[in-house]
Amino acid sequence: MFFKDIIGQKGVTEQLRRCVDEGRLAHALLITGPTGNGKLPVAVALARYILCSNRHNGDACGSCPSCVKMNKLVHSDLHFVFPVKKKKNSSADNAPVSDDYISEWREIFLKEPYFGYSDWLTMLDVENQQPMIYEKESGEILHKLSLKSREGGWKIMIIWLPEKMKEACSNKLLKILEEPPAETLFLLVAEETQHIIPTILSRTQRIELPRLDDNAVSLALQQRYSLDEATARSIAQQSGGNWEKAESMLKVSNDSNLYLDLFMTLMRMAYRRDIQAMKQWGDKVAALGRERQKGLLEYCQRMIRENFIMNFGRNEMLYLSPEERSFSAKFSPFVNENNIFGIMEELSEAQKHVEQNVNSKMIFFDMALRMIVWIKNR
Repeated sequence: MFFKDIIGQKGVTEQLRRCVDEGRLAHALLITGPTGNGKLPVAVALARYILCSNRHNGDACGSCPSCVKMNKLVHSDLHFVFPVKKKKNSSADNAPVSDDYISEWREIFLKEPYFGYSDWLTMLDVENQQPMIYEKESGEILHKLSLKSREGGWKIMIIWLPEKMKEACSNKLLKILEEPPAETLFLLVAEETQHIIPTILSRTQRIELPRLDDNAVSLALQQRYSLDEATARSIAQQSGGNWEKAESMLKVSNDSNLYLDLFMTLMRMAYRRDIQAMKQWGDKVAALGRERQKGLLEYCQRMIRENFIMNFGRNEMLYLSPEERSFSAKFSPFVNENNIFGIMEELSEAQKHVEQNVNSKMIFFDMALRMIVWIKNR
């Protein structure tokens, strides 16, 4: 990952590059902002730039020994910390650390640098667990940073999702964050800074990455996936500046007919209050698999937004296929200011439960039942 590979974020990457070139980069950065805006890719591109021995034209060279190692994320002075799943019957002494899953980490990042937390859960196959950064990890961090740089330069520690760090682990890192060894850099990449303890926050310089501009997302889609401009712009607009979501929408585009059929069936069942059909519908969705379930819920949210816009007569703002438009012409009056927030909340709640590996049949049957109230509330 180079600076040139980052989607948008030119202002932030240029600022970081200047700080490196002028020797005024803070020793601990907290990189944050909306989901899917490229925080982790920016951190890795910054690490590559710092470690490169022949950087020029505002980026790493790509050919020096350091860059060659970075191509596979095997540079000995670049370390990663991230949430991991706990092994069965493990004690505090043998709790997992990031190095136990470094192969999976390299694989997912090299395949898709803009991956999200739900993608990592899938990679780990966590079942009902919530991955964490355990107390034992602090000892690993302190040990690695106490050693001399193997390449004779900077040592960089990237901590992805520090909000998942156990408090005991956070507390043990306070001293080294405040007074790190020479040429040591911490890059904390966070989604939810409100869950990071204040003493960590106070020891870092915050770098806020904005949401991606729709034009930047559209252009990247055209360049990387050879999409036509109209399709790319439609996906960019629907993604809300979230590249992870844009790629997800692109990957599930082949399932759009299935999703439309499931969406129409759900709304018709809710209108008829057909409980038995809802149970069958929930079983059918549960059999789709986790990724397609997530795709369906994202599709449903988009359709609700589009129907709300149609209900207000703003057809010039719609992004609907002919099949979707045909159904929405009759359905849109059922989506208005009285129920849109309730419907969207139900879909978001179901999405959260899917990511947490809650029983799928329960999730979708319960969601279908709740739709009865909101569809009738118009």
